Amino acid sequence: MTDSIRITLAQLNPTLGDLEGNAAKARSAWEKGKAAGAAIVYLPEMFITGYQTQDLVLKKGFVDHAVSQVEALARQCADGPALAIGTPWGNEGKLYNAYFICEGGEITARILKHELPHKQLFDEMRLFDEGPISGPYCIGGVRIGSPICEDSWWPDVAEALEESGAEILVVPNGSPYHRNKLDLRMGHMVARVVENRLPLVYLNSVGGQDDQIYDGASFVLNPGPDGGAEKVVQFAPFDEVIDHIDFTRTPDGWRAAPGQMAEQPDEWEQDYRAMMTGLRDYLRKNGFRKVLLGMSGGIDSALVATIAADAVGPENVRCVMLPSEYTSQASLDDAADAATRLGVRLDTVRIDGARDAVEDALAHLMEGTKPDVTEENIQSRLRGLMLMAISNKHGEMLLTTGNKSEVAVGYATIYGDMAGGYNPIKDLYKTRVFETCRWRNANHRGWMMGKTGEVIPPQIITKPPSAELRPDQKDSDSLPPYDVLDQILFGLVEEDLSLKDLVARGFDAETVKRVEWLLYNSEWKRYQAAPGPRISTKAFWLDRRYPLVNRWRDEL
Repeated sequence: MTDSIRITLAQLNPTLGDLEGNAAKARSAWEKGKAAGAAIVYLPEMFITGYQTQDLVLKKGFVDHAVSQVEALARQCADGPALAIGTPWGNEGKLYNAYFICEGGEITARILKHELPHKQLFDEMRLFDEGPISGPYCIGGVRIGSPICEDSWWPDVAEALEESGAEILVVPNGSPYHRNKLDLRMGHMVARVVENRLPLVYLNSVGGQDDQIYDGASFVLNPGPDGGAEKVVQFAPFDEVIDHIDFTRTPDGWRAAPGQMAEQPDEWEQDYRAMMTGLRDYLRKNGFRKVLLGMSGGIDSALVATIAADAVGPENVRCVMLPSEYTSQASLDDAADAATRLGVRLDTVRIDGARDAVEDALAHLMEGTKPDVTEENIQSRLRGLMLMAISNKHGEMLLTTGNKSEVAVGYATIYGDMAGGYNPIKDLYKTRVFETCRWRNANHRGWMMGKTGEVIPPQIITKPPSAELRPDQKDSDSLPPYDVLDQILFGLVEEDLSLKDLVARGFDAETVKRVEWLLYNSEWKRYQAAPGPRISTKAFWLDRRYPLVNRWRDEL
């Protein structure tokens, strides 16, 4: 009887659609497992394709290509440890989220996902068929069960595996990040360990895919001596990690040996890492090396420039100041100060002449009207036009810089400052923008490519925000103070509260109604907005899907 077994966990970053590249990463991990004497090497859920595939998985050619890559891997990895890898799989007219066990040159087991997630950003119930609960498979004389991601969040699959003889649970995941997600995962996995008295391995992907960020943070739990669970291995979040876990048979069952215990950073660091990772991978996986953005001298563009410098290096970031007569000297100075501190390029393009030309061209149609938001938006749209021209000419992806508060209430100009390919702070409320800037000024990590020290000028953090599209303009002229606005928005967006609920919390009734009106009336803008990394449980896009035409409003 086998008394010990080594497994290799590969917490890696696949690229969606790069089937050959993902297969090569799997093969490299397998070779490391072979060198370490592992019995099996585990890759995350849907690793061969990348995750989430969305409707791409409905193309039969895509699924067939993915399965053929896994079959080729099985043949290539015949002489050594088994290989476990996620793939879509079609069979008898049905499509499954599957997990293949390859050993001795063949596919020896297929586990089919039973619980299909269909809330928040997930849509698997529409894309995949529900598989039956698969039994355990045998590796080196040990019976292992592999509930696939969502299968482990509910009791039935793990319970069925334990009842059918599983001795260890290894859970392959594609579990996207949101703030404090590790605690949520840990609670569910501890429950499975407590219920079944089996050790559990939680293996997650890392990396960015569109708006979704996978944070890894894989871990291993042993049943505790007093009925609970003990964490004996913890991988770092967001890093690619390949490591080996040793299990030993004890009188109480199989137990994992203690291994690496990487520190889990606080939510400010993890949010920042998620935003930076999202941008870095979105650029890399789409073939971009350089970015540009409009630098206003304000806090949002300063933070985006900082994230960009950390993601791709200051030498690959171009900032462009686009002043008019409404741009204060302080803003010009602050933008230059921020660019110098960050070490990024700063160019200046004045918009006055172009704005005057547009207004002259429209004069015969605007005659008899008074200046209003129309003229303000012309300025913003000219800035968007010029930035897109620079982007096209130099092959630099244009970043937008609107925070979640502005995106929520439409305090942004469609085809103007909303023009661009990606928005790193799209899911970050304004009040968190301020705190994130303070955090970055006080912290530097090895995964940042930007400079150390106080890279965001303190005066940018402390001065009143302004769009500077008219004389002496302040954000507070159009919006409630951000500390009030963000609390109301959090209630409406994250908590789905009624207006009465918010008034009961002490907010002014008219202010609450006004914010709700702005939120609903800006839906069409968000529909056309650039993607950005999801760091909350209610990011705009897949987490919160509202109709563009909507006459309903809540009542007090």
